Amino acid sequence: MESTRIDAETLRRLPKAVLHDHLDGGLRPATVVELAEAVGHTLPTTDPDELAAWYVEAANSGDLVRYIATFEHTLAVMQTREGLLRTAEEYVLDLAADGVVYGEVRYAPELNTRGGLTMREVVEAVQEGLAAGTAKAAAAGTPVRVGTLLCGMRMFDRVREAADLAVAFRDAGVVGFDIAGAEDGFPPADHLDAFAHLRRENVPFTIHAGEAHGLPSIHQALQVCGAQRIGHGVRITDDIVDGKLGRLASWVRDRRVALEMCPTSNLQTGAAASIAEHPITALKDLGFRVTLNTDNRLVSGTTMTREMSLLVEQAGWGAEDLRTVTVNAVKSAFLPFDERNALIRDVVLPGYDAVL
Repeated sequence: MESTRIDAETLRRLPKAVLHDHLDGGLRPATVVELAEAVGHTLPTTDPDELAAWYVEAANSGDLVRYIATFEHTLAVMQTREGLLRTAEEYVLDLAADGVVYGEVRYAPELNTRGGLTMREVVEAVQEGLAAGTAKAAAAGTPVRVGTLLCGMRMFDRVREAADLAVAFRDAGVVGFDIAGAEDGFPPADHLDAFAHLRRENVPFTIHAGEAHGLPSIHQALQVCGAQRIGHGVRITDDIVDGKLGRLASWVRDRRVALEMCPTSNLQTGAAASIAEHPITALKDLGFRVTLNTDNRLVSGTTMTREMSLLVEQAGWGAEDLRTVTVNAVKSAFLPFDERNALIRDVVLPGYDAVL
């Protein structure tokens, strides 16, 4: 099938897998407005459409610091059990409506404790909300599986606490760990104790690297901290010259380290110049295990369907390319091997065959 023939509805129905998606970056605008009113938080606007546009405008500034600052308003409405239950449930339903069959949602529980909840209570509320959304999606005939990644904020001092919670909840829906926040000036090696603990406990983790900071951050995430995946990783192209891979790029490709790439988000933060020139296409063609992700659906004004559509329209992708990155994502999911295989065999591949 030619890429130009993949219409929007076909793209929406394609089975999708997303590994890099922040809970606090994907709320429904109307939900933010309603919850903000309930807790007395002032927003830039109380019109949901205008609020959605405000987020995208701020994200399009090309400034990673400003991009991250937009989370002030979503986090403000996620400080109560009720707010967490609702946003987590809606998160799952929105994935299901977008054709996602497997998703990993990440968030930093320490950022949801300003209302008096403990970090453990935050995790419990989010897991309850995710379970409610999963049940509703299944009842509606659009089943989706969701695993949770707990994040530590690399510029603060509660990373080990978050890692401890990932271990504690690993049999209750939490499938892995991440560190997030501003990369530059906050190297992941500052938190070696947390990563060593996760390795001892056999909990997989990914690390944001190679977005705002270059090759040293990717090298440190992999070779010093022991990450199994890399969040973003667009700067790995700095180690590729005229198609020839340097030692770090070779390591990433040869060992099938998944790169959690987020095209729209990368454009907005200045990590890539355009969709057509985004490294995801060149890296895919070179055989890297690239995956396609949304990062922050509200903040970036995007969905998995939209990310696919942009690559089809502006980077010449076809159905086979989309299937490749979807299979890549499931292969690299923080799930047991047999469950990943079953998801690919029974859901992803038949889904592509049926639609295409």
